[in-house]
Amino acid sequence: MADTLKDLEKGSSNISTPPAYEYGATEETTTGSGWSRFRDSFKRNPNARMVTEATDAEGKPLADQPVAEPALSMKLKDRHLQMIAIGGSIGTGLFVGSGAALEAGGPASLIIAYGLVGIMLFCTVHALGELAVAFPVAGSFAVYASRFIDPAWGFAMAWNYALSWLVTLPLEIVAASMTVAYWPGSQEVNPAAWVTIFLVVIISINLFGVKGYGEAEFIFSIIKVVAVIGFIILGIIINCGGVPNQEYIGAKFWYNPGAFHNGFKGFCSVLVTAAFSFAGTELVGLCAAETENPRKTLPTAVKQVFWRICLFYMVSLTIVGCLVPYNDPKLLGASSTDANASPFVIAVRNAGIPAVDSIMNVVIMIAVLSVGNSAIYGSSRTIAALADRGQAPKFLGYIDRSGRPLMAILFSSAFGFICYIVAAGTDKRTEAFNWMLAISGLAQILNWASICLCHIRFRRAWYVQGHTLDELAFKSQATVYGSYVGLIFNILILMAQFWTGFAPVGYGKMTAGERVERFFQKYLAFPIVLACYVIYKIIFKTKFRRAHEIDVVSGRREMENLPQLLAEERAIQAQWPKWKKIYKVFC
Repeated sequence: MADTLKDLEKGSSNISTPPAYEYGATEETTTGSGWSRFRDSFKRNPNARMVTEATDAEGKPLADQPVAEPALSMKLKDRHLQMIAIGGSIGTGLFVGSGAALEAGGPASLIIAYGLVGIMLFCTVHALGELAVAFPVAGSFAVYASRFIDPAWGFAMAWNYALSWLVTLPLEIVAASMTVAYWPGSQEVNPAAWVTIFLVVIISINLFGVKGYGEAEFIFSIIKVVAVIGFIILGIIINCGGVPNQEYIGAKFWYNPGAFHNGFKGFCSVLVTAAFSFAGTELVGLCAAETENPRKTLPTAVKQVFWRICLFYMVSLTIVGCLVPYNDPKLLGASSTDANASPFVIAVRNAGIPAVDSIMNVVIMIAVLSVGNSAIYGSSRTIAALADRGQAPKFLGYIDRSGRPLMAILFSSAFGFICYIVAAGTDKRTEAFNWMLAISGLAQILNWASICLCHIRFRRAWYVQGHTLDELAFKSQATVYGSYVGLIFNILILMAQFWTGFAPVGYGKMTAGERVERFFQKYLAFPIVLACYVIYKIIFKTKFRRAHEIDVVSGRREMENLPQLLAEERAIQAQWPKWKKIYKVFC
C-alpha cells in the first residue's frame, strides 16, 4: 500500500490500467541522434486519444466505462500551475481595459463591479476546480457540458470557447504591435514587421508543447505580478505626495469629478468590461489534463485565484481610481488595445516620473503576448478534443509522440496570420477586429455560466447515485450554493450586456444603423451559440441528462486507491497545528 501511495503522489503509471488507456501514454523516441529524436517526436502516436469516454459502434457511451486517461504529455508542474493561476489572466483587460471602464462608470463603479465579478469568478473557479480534480480530462469544458447537461450544449460551448480563442490570437498580436508604437522611434517601422516577430515567437513557444507553454507563462506571470506589486507601491507613494513636485492626492478625484459616472448604465458597462478582464482564469481547469498530479496541485492553484482578485485587481484598481480622474482626456476615444489609454501608464506619466511609463508599456506588451500564447493553447486543446469526438475534422485530433495535439496547434496558429490586416490601414483593421471581437464577446460569460451549471448537475448526480462528498479529493469552498450564485450572476451580466448593447451610453446621438451595428458587435456570440446548440440537437436528437443517467465514473484518475489515499491524508491533516490548517484554507 505504501508503494501504491508513493506512485500516486508522483503521478506514476505503475498502477495497472488497461493498455489502451495508459496514464499519460506518450511514445517518445529515446534512442538515436538528437535530430532523429526531434523528427520522430512529430509522428502520430497511434494510441493517443484526447477524450477518455469509451463509446460503442454507434458512438454512445458504454455502460461500463473503463478507467481511461488522455494521452497528452503531463509535464505541467506545480510551479507552472501556480503562476498560471496567479498571473494567467492579468492582461489587457486589467492594464488597458480598466481605463475604458473608469471613464464609463467612475472609480466607485470600477471597484464595485470588479469586486462583484471577482466574487462570481471565485465561485466559478472553485466549481471548476472540484470538477477538474475529479475528472482531469482534455477539453474539460465541453466534456463536462456534454456529460452533465446535454451533448448539444457541450458541442455549442466547445466551439464557442474555441472560436473565442481563435479570434483572440490575431487581436492580441496586433495589440502587441500597437504597443511597440508607443515609442516614437518605432512608429516609422511597418507594423507588419512587429506582427511577424510576435507571431513567430508565440507559435514557437506552443510547438515546444505544454512544457514550453508552461515555462513561458511562468516567466510572463512573474513579470506581470512583479509589475503590479511595484505599481501598487509606487501608486501609494504618488498618492501620498512622495514624488517631487507632486501634491497629496488622497481621494480628491472621488469628489471632483466624482465617484460615479453615467449612473446605473455606466455601472453596467463597467460590469461587462470587468467580466472580460477576467477572461482566461478558467485555463487552470483546462491545464488539469496535462498536469502531473492534478489532485495535489490544482486545489492550491484554484485557491490562488482569491489572492489574485484581491491583490492584483481590487488593490491596484483602487489606487488607479485615486490617481486618474474619469474625465482625464487620455482615457477618451482610445481603443481597448491602445497602451496610451492605460490608466497605469497615465498615472505614472501624470506624476512626471521619467522612464516608468515605458516600463509599464513593456509589461503591457508582455501581458498581450501572454494572452496570445494562451489563445493557441486553449483553442488547440479544445479543438483536438472536438475532433476526437467527431465534432470537428478528424485530422485535428492528431496527437504526436510528445503528447502535442500537433494539427490543432498548427490550425490555431494559422488564425494568427489574420493579424496582417494591419497593412490595410487603421479603419479597415478596426472594423474587422470589432466584428471578430463580436464573435468572442460573450464566450467567457457563457462558459462560466455553463461551468456553474455543470457543477450543480454533477453534485445532484453524485448524490442521487449514492456517493458522498467525503469521496471527493477536493470540494468547492463556495459549495454548490456558490455555483448557484455564479450562474445567476452570469445571467445578470448577460442581461446587462444586452441592455448596454441595445441602448449604450450616449445612444441618443447615434443613428439607427449605428445602434444596430453596436448591438450585434456586443451580442453576436449569443445567436451563434444558440444556432450551434439547436442544429446539433435537431440532427442528433440529444436529450438533457437526467441525474441518474449522468456518468460520474469515466475519466477519473486514481479511482481504485483514492479512498485509502484520502483517508491517510486527512489523518495527517488532522494533526496539523492550527496555523497550518488556517493557511491551507486560503493557500
